[in-house]
Amino acid sequence: MTEPTLVTTPFNARSTAAEVVAGIDLTGRRAVVTGAASGIGVETARALAGAGAEVTLAVRNTEAGDEVAEDIRAKTGSKEVHVAPLDLADQGSVEAFTAAWDGPLHILVNNAGVMMSPETRTPDGWELQFATNHLGHFALATGLLPALAAAGRARVVALSSVGHLGSAVDFDDIDFVTRPYDPEIAYDQSKTANALFAVEAHRRWAGDGITVNAVHPGAILSNLTRHMDQEQLAGAIANGSYVFKTPEQGAATSVLVATSPRLEGVGGRYFEDCNEARRHVPGGPREGVADHALDPDAAARLWQVSLDRIAESKRRRTV
Repeated sequence: MTEPTLVTTPFNARSTAAEVVAGIDLTGRRAVVTGAASGIGVETARALAGAGAEVTLAVRNTEAGDEVAEDIRAKTGSKEVHVAPLDLADQGSVEAFTAAWDGPLHILVNNAGVMMSPETRTPDGWELQFATNHLGHFALATGLLPALAAAGRARVVALSSVGHLGSAVDFDDIDFVTRPYDPEIAYDQSKTANALFAVEAHRRWAGDGITVNAVHPGAILSNLTRHMDQEQLAGAIANGSYVFKTPEQGAATSVLVATSPRLEGVGGRYFEDCNEARRHVPGGPREGVADHALDPDAAARLWQVSLDRIAESKRRRTV
């Protein structure tokens, strides 16, 4: 693959969400941030609200969401911070959210996720990590497409992960029906799916003025790590295997991709540490974006698989 000119910015891994959005006026713009009741979702929402955007926290736990919203209002002075229920593992919940949305939507940050969870099936029988991280967000974004198109120059941010390097999407057994369940591989393929979504969504939606990009926020200690082996995690921290960011730093790349004038019209790409990522070199450092996460054929195939699954879920719920 020919590598296009990479988008670079003055920011880096240590930059915070507040720093990357400084000087940007989002007054009159509306944003949705999923999973904004904890971790980097909170800081993403806070930065957008602080820049003047009307922000909706789309969360499973609305009580926790209300507490976060109140804190953001108090610290930013914004009165336009709202909370709405959204369970990405439940297609009925996603459908209810998109049906209730009224008016244009300028920024959608698909931030929520689960990582390395024990083998679990959703009501549709789907593996939980793929269902939540990809299919829930896919249904959300496609359901909100009219609102995004109505906004003009809307942006969608899909949170991926360096974990995507570990696995392409196994189209023959996405849900681990015939292969043994591996929580890490399940997570990895779901994060590849997030990147592939950005590739195909941008191809389809750019004509409506919608840009879609994927981001790797970096390693952050948050609720996302609750299913990891805590002894192994502590060892990694002690020996420096991971360099952890603060939540404010972890939110920076999402906020930059959602707001920076430097990314006007740029889509279908993958960003990390506030800059577009270079291609990953197999056997090299654990960084960059894998070819399998930017493959347009895989992206188109995943799109159709996702459409078919969501349509089947709707049929089951309406019988």
